Amino acid sequence: MDFNLTEDRQMLSDSLNRFLADKYPVEHRNKVAYDLPCHDPDKWADMAELGALFALAPEDAGGFGGSGFDISVVFEALGRALCPEPVLGATMAARILTKLGADQDALLSGATKYAVALAEVDAPYDPAGMDCEAKPEGEGHALSGRKTSVYGGQVADIFLVAAMLNGTPALFEVQAGDAQVVGYPMMDGGGAAELLLDATKARLLSEDAAAIIQDAVNAGIVALCAEAVGAMDVTHATTVDYLKQRKQFGVPIGKFQVLQHRAVDMLTEIEQSRSITIKAAAELDGPDAARFASMAKNMIGRAARLVAEEAIQMHGGIAMTWEYPVSHYAKRLVMLDAQLGDTDYHLSRIMDDLAA
Repeated sequence: MDFNLTEDRQMLSDSLNRFLADKYPVEHRNKVAYDLPCHDPDKWADMAELGALFALAPEDAGGFGGSGFDISVVFEALGRALCPEPVLGATMAARILTKLGADQDALLSGATKYAVALAEVDAPYDPAGMDCEAKPEGEGHALSGRKTSVYGGQVADIFLVAAMLNGTPALFEVQAGDAQVVGYPMMDGGGAAELLLDATKARLLSEDAAAIIQDAVNAGIVALCAEAVGAMDVTHATTVDYLKQRKQFGVPIGKFQVLQHRAVDMLTEIEQSRSITIKAAAELDGPDAARFASMAKNMIGRAARLVAEEAIQMHGGIAMTWEYPVSHYAKRLVMLDAQLGDTDYHLSRIMDDLAA
């Protein structure tokens, strides 16, 4: 397998990394990420103009990518900058709309922001346990229930909502203005929302949507894993640079062999994470996509926590301060595990799949 990026993907990666480094430095990121709306409309428009969102959909849907590798390129760059913009919702929505053959011009141009509402308080990861219910009403449907942790929902114009219809998971489109949306910043930066539905009017997109929902989740997991790899790369590089500069007993602490070994252990975890992300991206459109997505999410959940903890320990107290970037990278790396299923959930999925 050729692990090098294609020329087009390399150009996108270089352009997006330069853009984020220049326009979204960590100081600006921290101003945006922790207070509503957790979103910079000007930077969102610039990022869309750069083509970041067009990489999320295939050519026949109006984009120029849409594969697992295209998603990974975008999110690794976002992870390196800790960018809080609501691209995860756009990614999952693009997968859904592509499967449905729906128009995506407004999504890919950034003019309309989408969020995908799947999780519920008592069914955070598995759509089969949803209580949100749809009932026919006139020429459309009405949804009742509560969706939780809707990533990017605090600024969404349109929600793609999973709900039970006649005992089967179905997908609906809900306009943000028709529902009660309670937005909030997440503790690691970026925004989410609770979506409260009370006989809320909705347009049916798919009656039997379990496979479409799972595909969107698989794509979201690949995105989060790539984001984690980008964030871990920066965290490791920052730590190594600190080990070279910080002196104790008259020498840089990077001279101490035990710290060298720990830094190498961090790098080993990052490279293993990169490899499993490549595998999950390669399998995204295949029959075993869910299995490899779960394998990647489980491994990266563990690796990201180790990298975050090691970086803090080797830096010392400075890594816990608001002003030092590592503290924000560490928070994001730890909290990534909670999105779209944590390590324990995905381990159980892998075990169930192997036992079947």
